[in-house]
Amino acid sequence: MKPQTLMLDATAHRSLPAPPTSQILDCHYFQAGECRSCTELLTPYLQQIDAKNKRVQELIEAGQWDEPFASRPQAFRNKVKLVVTGTVGRPKLGILGDDGRGVDLSDCPLPTPGIRGAIPAISRFITACRLEPYSPATNIGVLKYVIITESDDGELMVRFVARRRGVQGVLFKRQTELRAMLPNIRVISLNVQPEHKAVIEGAEEILITETDVLPMVLDIPALPEPLTLNLRPQSFFQTNTDAATTLYHNAVTWLADAGNVWDLYCGVGGFALALAAARTHGHIVGVETSEQAVQAASQTAKQMGCADRVHFIADDATAWAARAGEMPDAVVVNPPRRGLSAELCQWLNESGVSHVVYSSCNPETLARDIARMPEYEVTRGQVVDMFPHTKHCEVIVLLVSRSKSRPAKR
Repeated sequence: MKPQTLMLDATAHRSLPAPPTSQILDCHYFQAGECRSCTELLTPYLQQIDAKNKRVQELIEAGQWDEPFASRPQAFRNKVKLVVTGTVGRPKLGILGDDGRGVDLSDCPLPTPGIRGAIPAISRFITACRLEPYSPATNIGVLKYVIITESDDGELMVRFVARRRGVQGVLFKRQTELRAMLPNIRVISLNVQPEHKAVIEGAEEILITETDVLPMVLDIPALPEPLTLNLRPQSFFQTNTDAATTLYHNAVTWLADAGNVWDLYCGVGGFALALAAARTHGHIVGVETSEQAVQAASQTAKQMGCADRVHFIADDATAWAARAGEMPDAVVVNPPRRGLSAELCQWLNESGVSHVVYSSCNPETLARDIARMPEYEVTRGQVVDMFPHTKHCEVIVLLVSRSKSRPAKR
C-alpha cells in the first residue's frame, strides 16, 4: 500500500501522537531537493523507530529494553539555528544549499508553531534594522544567524549572531518593534562571531533585554509537580522537550533508591534538579564546564528551595571526579557525541559506584564506553527518538556494578 502523506497543521498541539506506520511527513523543501537534512523522511515514521531500536540493540546488550520513545514527527523542535542569507530587503532564514545559496525554511514542519510563526516577524525586523546578511562567498555583510528557542509556555528567546558588536546599537534602539510584533519574546541577545569560518557562535554574548532567562517548564511524570529550568542564551538544552522529559523521568525512577548522586556534564541541571525534586534524601552535585549553565542551574535550585541538597560546580567532569574524594552512590553522565574520555571511563570502572545512568546522543560511542567499563553491566535501556527523520537518536541506559547486587527501583 502506498504510504499516506502526513500534512503539517500549523496549530498542531504538543500532545500529537506519532503517526501510523503507513504515513510519512510532507515537506515541500525535501520534495524540491532544496533541503535533505531529514535523510529518512521517505521512511514511514514508526519504521524509522523500529530501525533505530534494532540498530541500538545490535550494538548494546541489556537485561531489559523498554519500548522506544516515539516523538511527535512534526512541530517537535524547540530550537532552530537559521542561516541568514538574501538581501536587506528580502532576507532568507534557513540553510545554505549545496550550491552555496540560501534556502528559506520558514515553512519547515519540524519547529514548534511558535518558532514558525516568529520567523516572518524576525525577517521584517532584519529589514527594518537594515542588517545586511553575511555572505561567506564574498565575506561581506554583518548578520550571520538567528537562533530561536521556544518554551512550552510559548515564550521565545531570539539571538542574533553578527560579525560586529556595533549591531547592538540598532538592536537596543529598535527592540520594541520586535517585541510589538512578537509579544511573547522574553529574551533578545546579540552573539558576536567575527571570524570567517564554520563556527556558529562566538564567546561574547550581549544582552538586549533586561532578562537573560527563558523558563522551560517540564512535566515529568515521576515528579509531583512540573520542573522549571532556567535557560540562558548560551546554555545547552535538548532540542526536543518531550524527549528530554522522558530522559529525566527514566533517571528519576531508575535512581529512586540511590543516596548521593553526581550529575556529570550537567548543563543547566536537568538530571540533577529532577532528582532533587523527586526526593528529600541524599546530596546531588552537578558538574559542567559552562559557567553560564552552572549559574542557571544554581538559580533554579534556589527557586526550588533545594540549594542545600544540590549544588553545581563549573569544572571539567573528568578532572573534578578524579580529585573529589568520597564516592557517590550513583553517577549520571550526559556527554556530547564524542562520548566519555578514556580517563573518565577508567575512573568509573574503578570507582565502585553502584549505578551509572548514561544518556547518549551517539549509540556508537556509548557502546565503546560500555566496553571500557567491564565492571558494569547494562540492566536496562531505552531508545529515545530525539531526532525524527534522521538516523540519530538518544539512548539512555542503566549500568549496575557487577560487584554490588543492590537493584535500582523499577
